[in-house]
Amino acid sequence: MPEGDTVHLTAALQHAALAGQVLTGFDLRVPRFATADLTGETVHEVVARGKHLLHRVGEFTLHSHLKMEGAWRTYAPGAAWKRPAHQARAVLTTASVVSVGFELGVVELLRREDEESAVGHLGPDLLGPDWDAGVAVARLASHPGEAIYVAALDQRNLAGIGNVYANELCFLRGVLPTRPVSEVDLPGFVDLAERMLRANRDRWTRSTTGDLRPGQTSWVYGRRGRPCRRCGTRLLGGELGRDQQERTVTWCPVCQR
Repeated sequence: MPEGDTVHLTAALQHAALAGQVLTGFDLRVPRFATADLTGETVHEVVARGKHLLHRVGEFTLHSHLKMEGAWRTYAPGAAWKRPAHQARAVLTTASVVSVGFELGVVELLRREDEESAVGHLGPDLLGPDWDAGVAVARLASHPGEAIYVAALDQRNLAGIGNVYANELCFLRGVLPTRPVSEVDLPGFVDLAERMLRANRDRWTRSTTGDLRPGQTSWVYGRRGRPCRRCGTRLLGGELGRDQQERTVTWCPVCQR
């Protein structure tokens, strides 16, 4: 599941593969931008903003969001793709590499000066140059009655936390996902969020337990009905969210209060 750490790693690899190169092919396989063509333009950089990816090409920005299943992968020219071609939503080609965006949840081409229309609403990026823990704490605190799990997922408060981290943060801070923001140690919560994402930003395997072995990487996420790794109590689960966008939550009724 792509979260801020995955998107930042993707951006770093895309930047290493494409920055400074001239496009020899440009294909957006979405109806709105199907006729767009940046062939001949130079890729200046690829950066992440929270869970959003920005390919800056010429005077334009290719904005994409991985959502649940999306991924960007690079191939040598002529090499077989490891995912079906019908899943491709964007194909950027240079003389030495083909970069393909598969199953992207968002694909849009913007003029560079309009980039903020796509990402300007985001809070400080946990892994970005704009990171400011104080601002993140203040934005969370502005929703005192909201459940901490829901507030943490709101990208307008701090950018980069997805469902995995929201579940794991609540467990590691010992709070129920439903605890109101006003009753949570927000500086401690935000500090741990930053440290967790930074610990995982340079690897594909995300671990919040410190163990990279399959099945051992999370405390509660994806473990509903299984014993708590700390106390052995059966983990409970449900759904929580706002505006009919509920997400799956898992918690320990003993370790989280």
